[in-house]
Amino acid sequence: MSDSKHKITDTELIENIPATETIQTVADAMKQLGDPSRLRIFWLLCHCEECVINIAAATDMTSPAVSHHLRLLKSAGLIISRRDGKEMYYRAADTEIVLKLHHTIEDIARISCPQ
Repeated sequence: MSDSKHKITDTELIENIPATETIQTVADAMKQLGDPSRLRIFWLLCHCEECVINIAAATDMTSPAVSHHLRLLKSAGLIISRRDGKEMYYRAADTEIVLKLHHTIEDIARISCPQ
């Protein structure tokens, strides 16, 4: 949005168009979060680290369905995983885009982080 004191010219606007790679990163993340199940899983993982079985129980989904969504979220760089014995644990990635998406989701849905 432009400042009312300074009208942005077409040239300034064109010179500041984000790079294709930057826009692609944002588009990929938003595409993955366009699915309600992935959005719920992502929101959950912004607040805790969990394994597939616990995520499935929390979201009332099957473990294979959760695993599918986790693969997509991970490929978009939104979540990370770690192995502990035979179990894989997932949590939101510690990146600027993840933090902004997390806060945007909560702002739009008018929900807040659990205390």
